[in-house]
Amino acid sequence: MDKINGWRTKIFVWIGLPVIAAIGLMLGATDLVPAWQAKGGSGTPGTFTAVDEECSRRNCEWHGDFVAADGGARRTDVILYDAPDGLSQGGTAPARDTDARKGVFSTTGGSTWLLLTGLTVAGLVAAVAWVVIVVRLIRRRRQADETSAPFAPSS
Repeated sequence: MDKINGWRTKIFVWIGLPVIAAIGLMLGATDLVPAWQAKGGSGTPGTFTAVDEECSRRNCEWHGDFVAADGGARRTDVILYDAPDGLSQGGTAPARDTDARKGVFSTTGGSTWLLLTGLTVAGLVAAVAWVVIVVRLIRRRRQADETSAPFAPSS
């Protein structure tokens, strides 16, 4: 991509890539480690009690309370990531708390770790691509300025 031509390309480079980077890194990276810890079976085991189901066009998520099996940690109004099918209001499910920002993870497994990994990788790729494009553009402008500048007489 030697030259950035066309309004679509310019919009993608100057707006699209930074937005993709920001969204990917903010949404993915914040809970990436907790998701992988839950996938590996780490964290505090306990029980999630479903209080309220919130649905959007594409998916539903359960909000509720988490109580650690040892009776220690308690979190209220958290999301149960990878909730098992058939969960209903007042129902319980085994879960793990790995200190994710907004929730706990079902012990039945799921694909949240994969989604967060994909978001984070997409954010990193977009950020690196944007930085490379900006650095190349700056270098080209400096080279153009150096070649077009007249030689100053020596004193």
